[in-house]
Amino acid sequence: MADLDNILIFVKVAQYESISRAARSLGMPISTVSRRLSVLESQLGATLLRRTTRRVSLTAQGREYFDQCQEPLNLLQDAERVLTHAQQEPQGLLRVSVPVVLGQPAFLEFLSAFLKAHPQIRVDLYITNVFLDLVAENVDVAIRFGDLKDSSVVASRLGKSIRYVVAAPEYLKNRKPPNEPAELEQHDCVMLNAKNNEAAWDLIGGRRKARVHVSGSISSRDFSTVSTFVYRGHGIGLLPSTYCDEPIAKGSLVRLLPKWTSPPIPVFAVYPGRKFLPSRLKLFLEALMKWKSPLWSRD
Repeated sequence: MADLDNILIFVKVAQYESISRAARSLGMPISTVSRRLSVLESQLGATLLRRTTRRVSLTAQGREYFDQCQEPLNLLQDAERVLTHAQQEPQGLLRVSVPVVLGQPAFLEFLSAFLKAHPQIRVDLYITNVFLDLVAENVDVAIRFGDLKDSSVVASRLGKSIRYVVAAPEYLKNRKPPNEPAELEQHDCVMLNAKNNEAAWDLIGGRRKARVHVSGSISSRDFSTVSTFVYRGHGIGLLPSTYCDEPIAKGSLVRLLPKWTSPPIPVFAVYPGRKFLPSRLKLFLEALMKWKSPLWSRD
């Protein structure tokens, strides 16, 4: 099969009826255009052009070949223009996967604002704690908490989440607040993603580390539910600092074990590849980077 670039050069020469004008149009040396035409004729075993000092004209075989080649090349150029336009004008479907913890008003409001700002973009949202295979599931971008194990994806760090041990004043009435992490085992706790209403909380205090096994009457895979039950006095919770800083300042939450926090949890936006990212994905990543999320802070 003849080289597509050589065919394009032939079509340009036929259209301009001049090798020099075609060369200028293509940004190529005249010698290169002449050589590529000779290669094409040799591959096809046919003379396509008559060359004189003044002009270039098509042979009968060249005319037939030109007629057959022109339309497919026009279609390819049209396809390239459509793709280029799509890259310039953000549009199309964006498949986004987020953990259940993000299925709450703050993130949904962010997503709503993004869609209103870019009405040509559509979003297919997966809210799941399952780490989907981005390629197999055709997912464009996923938000993930914690260290990444999949080296095949590209990751943009969004920030980090540090969690405080907190409780509502109502829960602390007639209860002795814990002074050490181990004392959390004597309290009711409200947990995220617990198994059989039991969970292990890892805490750090300076150079000290502690793993505490906690339990309680309520556990949920939904962060909004966890925070609601902490506020209503059902137990002690481990909530993101960015989420509870204001309630602590107002007195609607009390920070316990102030020298202890969770280890920093990195937060990433991950996607299958870096080369030729669609403009809709680039815009979404830029918006995520600027978003003041209640679930993480910027590094």
